Amino acid sequence: MQWRGRRGSRNIEDRRGMGRAGGIGIAGTLVVLAVGYFFGIDVTPVVQALDQPQNDVELSQRDEEWGQFVSVVLADTEEVWRSVLRDQAGMDYQDPTLVLFRGAVQSACGGASAAMGPFYCPGDQRVYLDTDFFDMMAARMNAGGDFAAAYVVAHEVGHHVQNLLGTLGEVNQQRARLSEVDANSLSVATELQADCYAGIWARQAQERFGTLDVGDMEEAMRAAEAVGDDVIQANAGQTPMPDSFTHGSAAQRQTWLMRGFNSGELRQCDTFGAGNL
Repeated sequence: MQWRGRRGSRNIEDRRGMGRAGGIGIAGTLVVLAVGYFFGIDVTPVVQALDQPQNDVELSQRDEEWGQFVSVVLADTEEVWRSVLRDQAGMDYQDPTLVLFRGAVQSACGGASAAMGPFYCPGDQRVYLDTDFFDMMAARMNAGGDFAAAYVVAHEVGHHVQNLLGTLGEVNQQRARLSEVDANSLSVATELQADCYAGIWARQAQERFGTLDVGDMEEAMRAAEAVGDDVIQANAGQTPMPDSFTHGSAAQRQTWLMRGFNSGELRQCDTFGAGNL
C-alpha cells in the first residue's frame, strides 16, 4: 500500500500513552459485564484493568508508525467519503474522530477492551482502535499486511457513513422489537454493508491516490475471511451456527467487500434489500 509521505488526518485522538487516573465506576463496569455476557467473553481481566490506575507509557517506534499509518488511511477516507456522499447521496460528510487506545477504553457507548476488536460508537461519532489488533491479525489470524489493516479502518468508517445516512438509527430501533435470531440477521446485514462501503473506499482510494499495490486486495480479502463468524467459531472449536452470526460468514464478507470495490456505488451496497446475502 502506498501511504508513506502522504497527508495525515487531524481527527486522531491518541490515548495509547495516557495513564488512567481512576476506574470506570459502577455504571461502566455494568456495561462491560453486559457485553461479556452477550458475547460469552470472560471480562474479569478487562474490569480489573479498567479499575486500575496506570502510569503513562512511552510509545515504541512501531506504535508511532501504526499511528502515522492510521492517520493517512483516515485522511483518505475523509476525502473519498466527502466526494461519494456529495455525488451519490446529495449530502455533506462529517469527519469522525479515530481514537487510538491500548488495552481498554471508555466511550459514549460504554467501556470496552481491545479483546473485542475495533468498534464505532455512534453516540460520539468516534472509531476506537487498539493498533495491537493489527499485529494480532498477522500473528493469529493469518491476515497481516498494511492493506488488511486499512480494510479494518475503512470498515469502521463504513459504520460512520451508515450513521450519517440514518441506517444505524433505524437498525437500533428495529432490533429492539425483533427476536434474537432476526436481530442477529439484521446485524449481519449492517456489518456486510460496512464491508461493502470499505470496498467503495478501496476503489476510490486507488482511483484518486494510486493507493493499492499488487496483492493489496488479496490482503483485504484474507482479513475479511479471518473475521467471518464461521471462521471465528470454527477456530474456537465450535460448530458454526448461522443463526448466531452477527457479522456474516467469511464468504459473505468477501462477497460484499468486492461488490463495493467493483461497483464503487452506494446503491450496490443495499444488504437490507438483498434477497440472499
